[in-house]
Amino acid sequence: MTATTDFIAELVRAANEVVKLPPVERGRLLKRAIATIRSMRDVVGFPQSGSAADSLVAMGALAGSVGNRPDADVRAGLLEAAGMIRDLRIVMDSKIEVIIKNARDLERPTS
Repeated sequence: MTATTDFIAELVRAANEVVKLPPVERGRLLKRAIATIRSMRDVVGFPQSGSAADSLVAMGALAGSVGNRPDADVRAGLLEAAGMIRDLRIVMDSKIEVIIKNARDLERPTS
């Protein structure tokens, strides 16, 4: 197994045993996942939006307030992080080139 695969397994395990994890560990895992996702997005060429629509914004808010959030929210955040890392890993392994265009670029006629 690779470090990425091990981390995905760690996140899923933590999600399944979230009631046993202290808030500090929950936050640590989520922050580590956020850093991993950002790094993988950079490698793939996926731009960081920072908008409210970006899942990492909500994940960051969850990481900062895990002590006040229900176990179900933390579990969902951990599983979402694991899924995002898995998806990015698939893209990286397939060597697919990601091309991001603005909606305006798509509307312009090509000559």
